[in-house]
Amino acid sequence: MPAPGRTRGSRPALTLRQKALRALARREYSRVELARKLGGADDDPAAIEILLDEFEASGWLSDTRFAGGAARQRQGRYSQRYILADLKHKGIAGDTAQDAVSALEQDDYATALALWRQRFGKPPADQKEKARQVRFLQSRGFALNVVFRVLREQGVAADDE
Repeated sequence: MPAPGRTRGSRPALTLRQKALRALARREYSRVELARKLGGADDDPAAIEILLDEFEASGWLSDTRFAGGAARQRQGRYSQRYILADLKHKGIAGDTAQDAVSALEQDDYATALALWRQRFGKPPADQKEKARQVRFLQSRGFALNVVFRVLREQGVAADDE
């Protein structure tokens, strides 16, 4: 029979606080993400909320810091619209997410053009290739008018659109 506080293996059972600290030691989490991660079947939701409140008060958990870091990590590879939607999906409030994206000072056209040059570098040879380039840029969250502007300025005839 295992000792109290231990599982059948050699590791002791982790407390909710220990689980949260281990997770935060690996990477930054939003409050919603950490609550999901800690929300096991045997954990009390009220205890999780109390712990998250304590972590926020101590500065160990910050949605603002998480949003800024996540936005900077995606900068230059995704559109502002995509980054904003991704932050909201991760549980960041609309104002906090918007502030993080605004702080990037990223121009979607310039970002799309840089991505296009890095990935393709030459105008599409046919409609199939053009469709592939359009899909790539759209998958990164760029609006269709930005995508077509990039292609048009790189030598794709306007009648091809």
